[in-house]
Amino acid sequence: MEAHERGGIMTNTEKKDVPVKRIALGLAAGKRAAEIAPGKRVSLGILGLIQAAYAFLAFWDLWHRPAKQMHGPKPLWGLVILVNWIGPTAYFYVHRTR
Repeated sequence: MEAHERGGIMTNTEKKDVPVKRIALGLAAGKRAAEIAPGKRVSLGILGLIQAAYAFLAFWDLWHRPAKQMHGPKPLWGLVILVNWIGPTAYFYVHRTR
């Protein structure tokens, strides 16, 4: 019995063949990105834009802030900012000297 015949529920052996990215997007049942509900696509798009803007602001601040006002080297903070959501948040809450 195929997953689509069971209402999209996959067994563990079937999940081994599905890439992790597809499972994270809720596509484990064999759906393509175009088959995601429009509301969910809009929500994911908005969250992606917010995340990109947050990272951009962190990079902009990193570029314009003097090294004396920071904890740690600037190149390290540049790598930290690249970590989704956690990186920019850590940058804004930890990097500044008090």
